[in-house]
Amino acid sequence: MEEERRDAESRLRMPGGWSAIAVALILVLGAVACVTIASRGFVRYKTFGGGDGLTATGSASCDFESDLIVWRGSFSAYGATTKEAYEIIKNDAEVVRKYLLDNGVSESELVFSSVDISQRYRTEYDENGNYIRDYPDGYDLYQSLTVTSTDLDKVELVSRDITKLIESGIEFSSYSPEYYCTRLDEVKLELIEKATDNARQRIDILVEGTGCRRGKLLTASLGVFQITATNSGSGEYTYDGAFDTRSRYKTATVTVRLNYASE
Repeated sequence: MEEERRDAESRLRMPGGWSAIAVALILVLGAVACVTIASRGFVRYKTFGGGDGLTATGSASCDFESDLIVWRGSFSAYGATTKEAYEIIKNDAEVVRKYLLDNGVSESELVFSSVDISQRYRTEYDENGNYIRDYPDGYDLYQSLTVTSTDLDKVELVSRDITKLIESGIEFSSYSPEYYCTRLDEVKLELIEKATDNARQRIDILVEGTGCRRGKLLTASLGVFQITATNSGSGEYTYDGAFDTRSRYKTATVTVRLNYASE
């Protein structure tokens, strides 16, 4: 009996005995703890991670009419000397000014630019067509004007009918009007509000369809504004956002993306 007891005590002190069992138990418990921590972290990521949860993109658009028009024109004159050229373009500017004032454009709406001047050269060739030299041959003067007004109909009519100016001998060029909206910031704020509400409604539909609950808002992002001519379609959209100035009637569109945690 004594010999058997000593053998049992000897086995307990052996590396493969109770000491080994204790080490194994510690390792098992540690592994369980790691799995539990990892599982909780995974659940937290799935619940609160920005890449998951409930995500929807809302959009909003509205049509509006521009309330500001900008029209530009230019004219030029030629003279053998700078003095002659200046006299011609000064006279032309007065004719243009009178024409615009007679057609309802006010002085406060009209701005003339400074005069640009460039020297004209003529190339001389010999009888065989070989180049000889370039020599001065008078001066070209250019001047532009800008009309800015809230009376769109008036300026549109003036920009389309410059026949009298051309008939008077003035080399006048008319450019397409540009249209702007002075309350564009208000339009943008309204669109952001509507697009955000639209995205939230889509989230609520997802919640009803999946049976989960909407948690806290994780991220929200705003898309670029697309301002295009009315009825032009999405073909006018650009990556950085479109901003049409050619059309009097415009459509503004924006998107808002919301990401909520799911519970």
